Amino acid sequence: MPTVTTADGVEIFYKDWGSGRPIMFHHGWPLSSDDWDAQLMFFLQEGYRVVAHDRRGHGRSTQTSDGHDMDHYAADAAAVVEHLDLRDVIHVGHSTGGGEVARYVARHGGDRVAMAVLIGAVPPLMLKTDANPAGTPIEVFDGFRDGTANRRSPFFLDVASGPFYGYNRPGAEPSQGVILNWWRQGMMGGAAAHYDGIAAFSETDFTEDLRAITVPTLVMHGDDDQVVPIAASAEITITLLPHGTLKIYPGYPHGMATTHADVINADLLEFIRATG
Repeated sequence: MPTVTTADGVEIFYKDWGSGRPIMFHHGWPLSSDDWDAQLMFFLQEGYRVVAHDRRGHGRSTQTSDGHDMDHYAADAAAVVEHLDLRDVIHVGHSTGGGEVARYVARHGGDRVAMAVLIGAVPPLMLKTDANPAGTPIEVFDGFRDGTANRRSPFFLDVASGPFYGYNRPGAEPSQGVILNWWRQGMMGGAAAHYDGIAAFSETDFTEDLRAITVPTLVMHGDDDQVVPIAASAEITITLLPHGTLKIYPGYPHGMATTHADVINADLLEFIRATG
């Protein structure tokens, strides 16, 4: 398997398909690069070089006990970029991966980055605090920790069959294939990495990262996102980005890149082509 070894000895698995301008995809918690299948195949067929990696502790990367925080996530992404010598890159991140993109672009990107896309992304801060009253209460994340530590397999099925894809909404038509694929990806990773990753995605403040991103950035968010509510994320993020564009999808869930891949892919392609 293709891997790159980080400075602290962690092997990061990556996919690198095709040629042309590179697009790098950053997955959400607790998934893997496989979550981007619909995007990887679409953009590969459009003539792009597509790259996606498994975050440390996730998928096929090393199940290390250390470094499950945004600083390490961003540094690991940088290791993949440097190993492949990617330039003029479009970085696309979903959920936790959106936080990873924000921190990577702000702290490591330099002149290698052309543009960024944040889909259902966690910035600027998920956790409810006095300064962030629209955030999600800590008790919700404590529930995620309990489920991950003590009943990970059924808990992951509950997340995938419920709020992640909006399958708990009236009239929804759940796809067992989509649910089981989410569960499969999650169970490939390490419970310790997933447990620590909850604090990473929920308690990291990306405010200054967003302010430091100077490249054109597309923010895509469903207004029925039950995992990363739009009022505490995209609607604030867009006010912090120097060159941001917000696109809201009425009724779309957190996992809209899977449930509505045709729409999301087309809009991504339009943004890339229009931005240059």
